Amino acid sequence: MAGWVGQFTPRVSLEPPQELVLEVEGSLRYFGGRWKLLAQLRAGLTGLGFEARVAEAPTARAALWLARGGGGKLETLPVAVIGPDAEFLALLAGLGVRTIGGLMRLPRDGLARRFGTGLLDALDQARGTAPEARPFFVPPPRFAVRLELPAPVSQAEYTIFSVRRLLTQMEGFLAARHAGVRGFCLCLEHEAGAPTEVRVQLVSPARDEKHFLHLLRERLGALSLQAPVEAIRLTAEQLASLPGKNGRLLRDPRAGGEEWQRLVERLQVRLGSAAVQELDTREDHRPERAFRFVAPGAARPAAKERPGGSAAARPLWLIEPPRRLVEGDFSLLAGPERIETGWWDGAEAKRDYFIARTGERSLAWIYRERGGELGGQREGWFLHGYFA
Repeated sequence: MAGWVGQFTPRVSLEPPQELVLEVEGSLRYFGGRWKLLAQLRAGLTGLGFEARVAEAPTARAALWLARGGGGKLETLPVAVIGPDAEFLALLAGLGVRTIGGLMRLPRDGLARRFGTGLLDALDQARGTAPEARPFFVPPPRFAVRLELPAPVSQAEYTIFSVRRLLTQMEGFLAARHAGVRGFCLCLEHEAGAPTEVRVQLVSPARDEKHFLHLLRERLGALSLQAPVEAIRLTAEQLASLPGKNGRLLRDPRAGGEEWQRLVERLQVRLGSAAVQELDTREDHRPERAFRFVAPGAARPAAKERPGGSAAARPLWLIEPPRRLVEGDFSLLAGPERIETGWWDGAEAKRDYFIARTGERSLAWIYRERGGELGGQREGWFLHGYFA
């Protein structure tokens, strides 16, 4: 829970075994004020399946005691909220002290002799007359959470309600770290045998729980289980920096890119990662080897500028393998461009390329093998692509 509430403030302190303290003074304006922040906090905790008591006070110690006592005023809270042992409570009851206010009215010297200076320090910290240094929680470098299901589930899509809870936790964890993920793994654990892994890859870093849930619905709906699911585990190993979005007066012209990325991710989930890929260039002059397939959004090395200005014209549609042409079925418009390379890997190319007009009035990219050096069936003219 500490990782999730970190989206409201980076100053989160643990109070074992089951309490958290948040310093939210610097976050109130961002979340629209104290009441809106408290409403979001309560709604989020309920959505995660936690029943929590939330209280606010100027000091951390007072907020803890108010949460334990169910709210109200600090002076009216029962002394039990301090967390003393039974002997301490019995002694206070014998003195007729049942509230924090009554405890504060006792002589300080007498309290120190009977109960030690620790009690006086706690009272001063609650009132704000003494500082209270608290260590802040540091989120882990990875997200991993496991949830046991209330009953075995025989169909994968029936786990989606519990999966939503884990995704909400991950969204809050990522928001606290100003990070996103490029992929995550949902493990469906069975009573016996290896778990069933459902991996989701993203085009760009994201942390939107609704988008994650939509992608998982696609995968879980098509998944056939070999055994009932006893528990689920959600993990995200590699986090990527993802700052929040700034508000704009006018529409962001780059906003359409996010819609395109989400379409690609949905296609990957439905068709498989290998079915949706992008093209990247390779440093090779042979057209059929000058490109490669890469995963959408994958990091690529910076393109090197070709010496001598812009690159020669290349067709968008490349024909592979090249189609043999009969001389006279085309008219040359521009060229030649000589490509002579590949002697080192056994696929040597010695070609003169031209832009030509074919008999179908298409603008084509053709080449002539330098047959005097190659010989055999590779001699002659070949169609290698279309411009239009």
